Amino acid sequence: MAGLKQLQIRADLLFHIRRFFRSQGFLDVETPIRIPAPIPEAHIDAVPSLDWYLHTSPESCMKRLLSQGYEKIFQICRVFRAEELGARHLPEFTMLEWYRTDADYNQLMTDCENLLAFCLESMPDRAPLVYQGKRIDASPSWRRESVSDAFRKYAGMSAEEALETDRFDEVMAFMVEPALGLDPVFLYDYPIQKAALARPKPEDPNLAERFELYIGGMEMANAFSELVDPVVQAERFKMEEEERVLAGKKPYPSNEKFLCALETMPPSAGIALGVDRLAMLFAGAADIAQISAFTPEDL
Repeated sequence: MAGLKQLQIRADLLFHIRRFFRSQGFLDVETPIRIPAPIPEAHIDAVPSLDWYLHTSPESCMKRLLSQGYEKIFQICRVFRAEELGARHLPEFTMLEWYRTDADYNQLMTDCENLLAFCLESMPDRAPLVYQGKRIDASPSWRRESVSDAFRKYAGMSAEEALETDRFDEVMAFMVEPALGLDPVFLYDYPIQKAALARPKPEDPNLAERFELYIGGMEMANAFSELVDPVVQAERFKMEEEERVLAGKKPYPSNEKFLCALETMPPSAGIALGVDRLAMLFAGAADIAQISAFTPEDL
């Protein structure tokens, strides 16, 4: 359970995040927490709520807003994921998501840099960032490293080799991520098999325009240029559901309204950032419980 100082840092951070997005012309939106059909992801499990589900992300509803003509939107909300608990995970946590039309993942990288700079400027007692006794250089421009280069550099193998041997996630977690360092880094251009909601790179359809942001050795955000082809998206959902079934998981209902919305969704980019982990960074906390008013064990 967090102390007063940690909760004050968290509250200040949330306040300045909202200030940043409003200053950039984004609309602060709210979408339902309880939904009939989650987006199928092989390694993320939704929490049932009667015959519906608590959302694992506001993504599907926010993208439906884009298809209705909204151009720049953001949301800070509680999300729920079954069986996630640890020093950096809670089954209920706070997510920041934002979306831009007529943009790609490169614009989101710039947004991340600007957001952190804004929060540090607004919270001068937090600058420079010091996490676990080590100073983090958060000044733009942040390092960008392709997944392909990272696998060869830190794991001594190609991403393709890791995929073929079904070791991609293992190698990423135990060899690549620990070698990225503390300073901010964008790990970008994932294999298309690891980006079910991202559009392919025009120059290489085997790669997806997806990145993950790491700061302080923690994954902070997951982003991509959005896939807006409903036929291709339905095929990818089918593949994710097949993987879920093979793992003994119950398939989700089809999200037809989301797929229909893609027909009128403009080229867009979107990102999800973990607010709790960002608060950990600003508070210098090693455990997510240190910046949370309550954890499941406290209830």
